[in-house]
Amino acid sequence: MEGIKSPVLTAPRGFIGSYSEIGQRSVARIANRWEYRRVMDRHRLCPSLLRSGLVLTIVAGSIGTGMAPARAQVLTGERLPVVEHELANGMQWLVLPRTGAPTVSFIVQFRVGGVNEVRGQTGIAHLLEHLLFKGTETLGTRDATAERALFEQMDVLQDSILALESRGDTAAAPSLRTRIDSLETEAREYVIPNEFERILSTNGARGLNATTDWESTTYYVEMPSNRAQLWFLLESDRMTSPVFREFYTERNIVAEERRLRVETNPRGLLSEAHMAAAFTTHPYGQPVVGYMSDIQRLRRPDVEAYFRRYYGPGNAVVAVVGDVDTEQVLAWAEEYFGDLPAGETPTPVLSREPEQRGERRVEVVFDASPQVRIGWPVVEATHPDAPALTVLSWLLTGGRTSRLHRRLVIQDRIATSIASSIGPGVRFPPIFTIDAVPRSPNSTYDIEVAVYAELDSLQRTPPTNRELQRIRNQLEAGEFRRLTSNLGLALQLAGSTSSFGDWRQTFGFAQRLAAVEAEDVRRVARLFFTSEHRT
Repeated sequence: MEGIKSPVLTAPRGFIGSYSEIGQRSVARIANRWEYRRVMDRHRLCPSLLRSGLVLTIVAGSIGTGMAPARAQVLTGERLPVVEHELANGMQWLVLPRTGAPTVSFIVQFRVGGVNEVRGQTGIAHLLEHLLFKGTETLGTRDATAERALFEQMDVLQDSILALESRGDTAAAPSLRTRIDSLETEAREYVIPNEFERILSTNGARGLNATTDWESTTYYVEMPSNRAQLWFLLESDRMTSPVFREFYTERNIVAEERRLRVETNPRGLLSEAHMAAAFTTHPYGQPVVGYMSDIQRLRRPDVEAYFRRYYGPGNAVVAVVGDVDTEQVLAWAEEYFGDLPAGETPTPVLSREPEQRGERRVEVVFDASPQVRIGWPVVEATHPDAPALTVLSWLLTGGRTSRLHRRLVIQDRIATSIASSIGPGVRFPPIFTIDAVPRSPNSTYDIEVAVYAELDSLQRTPPTNRELQRIRNQLEAGEFRRLTSNLGLALQLAGSTSSFGDWRQTFGFAQRLAAVEAEDVRRVARLFFTSEHRT
């Protein structure tokens, strides 16, 4: 393999360092931490089933020197030769080579999000999303030992603040926070800012980012194909030895993000209040960004423990899509990640929302234009009724010719906008939500009356064949657009595997959507859109 020497792994050939020599030295330090080892003799390749096509081809044989024969099943219709591979530590890999531009998209998705948080620590997964860009024991620092000593001093002060506040004694807290700020400024002298990003971007990476939702945390980037090995080098180091430097500064940034998205945003306030009312037991009712009081009290040791619990290889799915060689990708997967411990077994989410037995109403007072949000509990994405609910959402608000948009926005002109969604997640029963903004002088009451009237009409009269065909065309167009993008396809593969344990679900659901009939839509409207289940 290019750039590999025995017995140590050096930085990939052709690597470009950061804007200073520090970046190149850092990658060399990371590389020398890893012993060169032979690729495992066997790669367990699971059958790869593609979206469409009727001819099944069984491919058997060796996928590389030193590897035992492997089997893969490929349907010729979509020509997506997805290969699944699982490391001994449970880390799942999905590789899809595609010709075209010499680039490759990488997705790492961890099965952890807002539903895994306990009260008092909401927002911890989102904060971790930020902190994992701060470097490692090797990357982003001039002296890891010196900065660690300062971290410990800061954390002791933070514990003192929490102890004082628990006793109702807040007088000393401001001076302790000032001391923490001073120590963080001192620690910043050892920081090499944004070194992780600089090394990647200098080597041609694009779109480096991350996102956290209720059920997963996802990191993604697009790389030039001839720099793919660099991703393995940096990502394995980040998974092994992250350092949560600038912790209190980043925590303040997240708190400010909440102020902008929720505290000073009427839509954010309404959404948060509505979710809390709709989900009284299940953690879907907790905001991913976290409650302000929780964010301001998160501790570095708690975040480190949370990372160890949920961010190991055994809880990760990687999707690689683009101009790559599958044999090489799997070899690097074993090389860089194969020896990592699986990590702790995550605690399953056991809470289930009890049946709602009456309408719930919540009002948020804010100096802004009125808005209304209505929700009904429905079923998770794997339920047989889920496709009909998706079609129902498109029927109501999917474009200018959809029923609610045409009636409320175009004909009656009582709303400036209206939308619907099913969420916030897919693994547990979500809610079907309709959001609208009244057009002055109309009120939220006027919106409710019109929405309920349209839903009553739908329960009596199913959609027409013309409406269903329009929706099928829209869904197929959206599916095609997602398939043309390496990143979009990688997100689908990783997300489906992470949520359902099988990447095939992302295409199977599309087939189930196409099979939805008019009576299915009317039936689910009758079943779920009831006044006693409304929030």
